[in-house]
Amino acid sequence: MYGTGEPVFSFEFFPPKTDEGAKNLMKTVAALKGKLSPHFVSVTYGAGGSTRDRTLEVVANIQNDLSITALAHLTCVASSRGDLREAMRRMITENVENILALRGDIPSGEGEFVPPEDGFRHASELIDYLANNYFVDIGAACYPESHPESDSAESDMQWTKSKYDLGANFLITQLFFDNSHYFDFVERARAAGVKAPIVPGIMPITNVAQIERFTKMCGATIPEELQERLARIADDPAAVMATGIELAIDQSRELLDKGAPGLHFYTLNKCDATRSVLAALR
Repeated sequence: MYGTGEPVFSFEFFPPKTDEGAKNLMKTVAALKGKLSPHFVSVTYGAGGSTRDRTLEVVANIQNDLSITALAHLTCVASSRGDLREAMRRMITENVENILALRGDIPSGEGEFVPPEDGFRHASELIDYLANNYFVDIGAACYPESHPESDSAESDMQWTKSKYDLGANFLITQLFFDNSHYFDFVERARAAGVKAPIVPGIMPITNVAQIERFTKMCGATIPEELQERLARIADDPAAVMATGIELAIDQSRELLDKGAPGLHFYTLNKCDATRSVLAALR
């Protein structure tokens, strides 16, 4: 898809906690297919057993029942090599051929990441394992403002280069709101020898407290001018939604105009804002 020269639009969802939620998510994705025709849909990977099973079920349904290309997240968190082998067996059986290989977030309450017994410590190790054992397309995460656990931008780029060298076919960025971070990151990545497509991750702002929490967690920043603007309207949900959509449209247009290979929208399972942004872009 990233080799056609046309911008690739994709959406990310997280697995619901209930069967009813899974049914509703499938209805949402089906509606998006009819209205917006996303190139692919990704589903995050739950660390818990039941959530993990639901992830695999939703991914399979998207791939086979809705005939939308699915990108399945796979993480090192709480996964032994046996767990990963079983997950891959199920996904390959269901014709899922695209994997986003991640370390995963540190579980709540733990100060640092502790790999499971017979598991992997880094996403690069998972990428190496997948590349040497499965015939799949492998994606990886990257961080325009550096991973929050990195010592420096240089160290962070070394990890990014390692993911590429070990088999990552494409990279999807963490969310950001200042496009200069993305363009600078791409320039540094190309200088380091990373030739894979680097896809901007976009999260339209729909809730001020929520976006502040997310940015602190992932190491992204909100520009001061934008912070001040959001503070003035934080208690007006309609104004926040309208502002978030406007900002995402402007941000996305500049990214595409300057050569981004596509856009990956973090939907948080709520698609109204994303739908508005993509409709405007098209």
